Amino acid sequence: MAFINRIFPILLFIAFLSSCTTNTQVDLIVFNAKIYTVDSTFTTAEAFAVKNGIFIDIGTSESILQRYKAKETIDAKGNPIYPGFYDAHAHFFMFSELLDQADLTGATSVAEVIKRLKTYRLSNPEKKWIVGAGWDQNLWPEKTFPTKDSLDKYFPDIPIYLSRIDYHAAWVNSKALEIARLDSTAMVEGGLVIADSIGQPAGILIDNATSLVSIYIPEAAEIDLLKSLRRAQDSLFSVGLTTIVDAGLDPDQLEILTKFYSQDSLKIRDYAMILAKPNDIENYIRKGIYDSERLSIKSVKLMADGALGSRGACLLEHYHDHPSNGFLLRSPAEFDQTIQLLANSPFQVNTHAIGDSANRLILDAYGRHLKDGKSRRWRIEHAQVIAPEDFKKFSEFYIIPSIQPTHATSDMYWAEERLGTERIKGAYAYKQLLQQYGLVALGSDFPVEHFNPLYGFHAAVARVDKTGFPHGGFQMENSLTREEALRGMTIWAAFSCFQEQKRGSIEKGKDADFVILEDDIMTLPDNRLRDVKTKRTVIAGETVFLR
Repeated sequence: MAFINRIFPILLFIAFLSSCTTNTQVDLIVFNAKIYTVDSTFTTAEAFAVKNGIFIDIGTSESILQRYKAKETIDAKGNPIYPGFYDAHAHFFMFSELLDQADLTGATSVAEVIKRLKTYRLSNPEKKWIVGAGWDQNLWPEKTFPTKDSLDKYFPDIPIYLSRIDYHAAWVNSKALEIARLDSTAMVEGGLVIADSIGQPAGILIDNATSLVSIYIPEAAEIDLLKSLRRAQDSLFSVGLTTIVDAGLDPDQLEILTKFYSQDSLKIRDYAMILAKPNDIENYIRKGIYDSERLSIKSVKLMADGALGSRGACLLEHYHDHPSNGFLLRSPAEFDQTIQLLANSPFQVNTHAIGDSANRLILDAYGRHLKDGKSRRWRIEHAQVIAPEDFKKFSEFYIIPSIQPTHATSDMYWAEERLGTERIKGAYAYKQLLQQYGLVALGSDFPVEHFNPLYGFHAAVARVDKTGFPHGGFQMENSLTREEALRGMTIWAAFSCFQEQKRGSIEKGKDADFVILEDDIMTLPDNRLRDVKTKRTVIAGETVFLR
């Protein structure tokens, strides 16, 4: 008893000291939540504490509230929280530009396109050009490419440049062709100027031929560009995106983006790829990588071929619905030389490859020149059509598949017409690709597709469109589980950009990027996934969107 009397005051003092040290000051506490940490064991938690933009503790609501006091406290009221969503393949500049252009997405006929252009013209009488994007002839009754005549009839005096939904083809009028002095259908390496019945340009330019006209479109002033990028950024925040991969920017865009971030003018995290011409590669290698908290420039984007919808994807055999194989955008020798050069540099390489021929060419070139594929983390962007014998090369050479699930549900209506019943089995084969490498990086390719990452999540797990078509899903053997899809748009996307130690999951020491949704996408029925709204988006502990 005497021992207890002596020791009790000591224990009381220790308890007092403990209580004094439990209320550590932090910047933010979030509690009463269902937190999907997306750590290695996919554990859930109830609360976390944030200091200096970093997660410093994760646990139960009781333990976090006992240990810390904060300048800001958020009661999540039972709502689910996920790591900030990470779009592994997008086009930030294209999206920002589209906000000021004629949006033709979903137009079901040439007549509807013309109607939208007339409306746009009335609203923007000061524009020197009519520039738009989003048309898709596969949605029209005739399913054939349009011609300049349809535009000339209503717009004879103002140049028009309209990008197809995939940005691999453009529809222009005679005025635009006149400004570009394009009056022939001469051969273009890696591109095509489609001819009319008398051998003149018909108004459709494919892949590399698009630049023959696009270079004449006036550039936006710097202040207007920043405004557009901020508008685009706000839209991305509204759906929970905290990091994007800018899949291919030219030197001028990279320069202005670096300037904006150095001035703290933008907040979204951006992993920007250099869209380099072969003769520019050495200049970029000499310049070296750029890496800051919000902007990274350490990868090169190569373009192997075009798109399936415009029949520019390069196939091993001819299209099922057309006597051509598509084409490469550069010669095999150029690709090989460029890849060899980059293999001896610190840059990551990410190559757009849609057709099975383009994918084989790039995979084999990667395999020849990569000394340590596992550590280099080179990627194939899209990996859309793969020959059966080529799937194993993703694991053999350690090549990351960077995929966009909504492409499957956008293309499924006509993809079999392009590929036939056998070749379609190797298309949009996301589960097969996952099984080869062990992970897939998920993106949207916005503005080619919608920027909402939950649309991609829905497409990945349910393999249906927004109406639930087709019943039972499209090629469901290649659907992903919900855990795989969530990892693909968080930690696996971060891994594909060498950022898994900093973001992609809610763990101690990582950037405090997270999103609070109104419903739990891990348990909701498939048909409700696309309707879930974002309540709050946070980057480095700062709320950048609040509904």
